[in-house]
Amino acid sequence: MKNLFTKALTMIMTVAMIAGCSAHPTSSTPNDTVPDNIKVKKQLIMGLDDKFPPMGFRDEDNNIVGFDLDIANEVAKRLDMELVPTPIDWSSKELELDGGKVDILWNGMTITPARSEAMLMSPAYIKNAQIIVVGTDSDIQTVADLEGKTVAMQEGSSAAAAYEKCVANGKEKEMLTAPDNITLFEDLKIGRIDAVIIDKVVAEYYLTENGEGKLRILDEQLADEEYGFAFKKDNTEFADLVMTTVQEMVTDGTAAEISQKWFGEDVIVFDYQ
Repeated sequence: MKNLFTKALTMIMTVAMIAGCSAHPTSSTPNDTVPDNIKVKKQLIMGLDDKFPPMGFRDEDNNIVGFDLDIANEVAKRLDMELVPTPIDWSSKELELDGGKVDILWNGMTITPARSEAMLMSPAYIKNAQIIVVGTDSDIQTVADLEGKTVAMQEGSSAAAAYEKCVANGKEKEMLTAPDNITLFEDLKIGRIDAVIIDKVVAEYYLTENGEGKLRILDEQLADEEYGFAFKKDNTEFADLVMTTVQEMVTDGTAAEISQKWFGEDVIVFDYQ
C-alpha cells in the first residue's frame, strides 16, 4: 500500500508541475498573430518586373529597389517573413501566380476588370494614368498626331486597353511592343520609335532621373488608372493578412514616409476595411 500511495503522490506532483509550467507566458513574435496555416510560411515571394522604376528596378549595384519593394519589405518584417523579390515575365504574370511560383504580384499593376476576375486584387494604393511620351523635338503635340507614327508599349501592360480608345488607334504606321519600359525609353531616345504609351508614375520618375532633356510627356492622358497588388484567387486568408498589415502601415504613417522617400509627397490612397 505504501508503494502504491507513493506512486500516486508522485503522479499528482508531476501533473501539477506540468500544469504550472504551462501557465507561464511564452515569448511572442510578430508571427504569433498569424493563423497557424500561414505561420509555417517564412518567405513572401514577390513577383515583379525589375525594370519598372520607381516601383521596382535595379540600382547601380544590381540590387532590386523601389517604392513597392520598401512597402513589401515592411509588410514582411511585420509578419516575421523574409521578402524574396522575384523578377518574372510580366506578360505571363497570371500564370506565374496561379502556378505558385510567386505568392503575390506587386509592382505597379493596374487594376482592371479582367485582372480582378482572374486574381484576388487589393484595393487601390496609388493613382496612375496612361500617358504618351515622345522626343523633345517631336512634332507630336496631341494624341491625334500619333497617326502615321511608330507607337510602342510594354507587353502585357494595361497600355493596350487605354490605346484602344485612342483616336489614332489603327491609324499609326506601326505598333510595337517590348518586354520592359527601359527598352522603350532607350528606343525612343535614339528615334527607333516615335511615341511610347506608358504609366504616368513610371514616365515622370524616368524623365526626372534619366530623361536628359530628350523626352517629354504630352498634356493629354489616355486613361486614369489605379495600382493594386494581387494574390491567387483562393488565397483569401493570406491576402487579408497582408492587406491588414498594409492598412496598419497607412494608419501609423509608415506608408506615408516611404511615399515621401520616392515621390516627395504622400500619394497613398489605400483603404482596406
